[in-house]
Amino acid sequence: MIPARRFLLSPFVGVTLIAVLVSFYFRSSLKPPQHQRLFSAEELALYNGTDATLPILLGILGSVFDVTKGKSHYGSGGGYNHFAGRDASRAFVSGNFTGDGLTDSLQGLSSIEVKSIVDWRGFYSRTYTPVGKLVGRFYDSQGNPTKHLKGAEAKASRGAQLMEKQKAEEAKQPSCNSRWSQDEGGEVWCDVGVPRLVQRPLEIAITGSMSKRCACFEEDQLDQSGLEIYKDCEPHAKTCRV
Repeated sequence: MIPARRFLLSPFVGVTLIAVLVSFYFRSSLKPPQHQRLFSAEELALYNGTDATLPILLGILGSVFDVTKGKSHYGSGGGYNHFAGRDASRAFVSGNFTGDGLTDSLQGLSSIEVKSIVDWRGFYSRTYTPVGKLVGRFYDSQGNPTKHLKGAEAKASRGAQLMEKQKAEEAKQPSCNSRWSQDEGGEVWCDVGVPRLVQRPLEIAITGSMSKRCACFEEDQLDQSGLEIYKDCEPHAKTCRV
């Protein structure tokens, strides 16, 4: 019989022990992560802050977050309680917190509005605990992203690219300074050049509507087409009332 001390110190035992430890490590590290819960709309509605024994949950783009630590805002009577127990993604940009406004439909929203909703989802990811997915528009019954979620994320990405492009284009022509007060109204002015209103050509792709901005143009640039003089402002005035 091999003495206990010699047995424990034998190379065979050492190799075997190392093999067992390595096997245990890999089995632990390769253990599949636990899947987050899949909610139906009816199930999510139970977590709307009216039952003090349940956490308060909120959905955005199909991702569900536990916002209980913000119950003063999301709980019953809180200013954001309309978001609790549902996915009201659209309301994050529409400001319509009643009836049909509390929906996850993004139909008709511009790329910048969809980008804003994606940014809100990022905020909740950083601030609150993700607890699952809402089965429906953005995730299927297996918890996989649907074409609606992929489309929303692609649209948000396009919006971000367009915003960067617009920022780069507008940097070529400096914007006016501006100020406003209730007593005196508003005014725009240029330190160099004179104020002109110009179209923002990328705005319709970003927001879905056309808009203008105030930019400063020097004397030799004033013959460009599309420059609009402010109403009741002298053509070469550096300051205009608005």
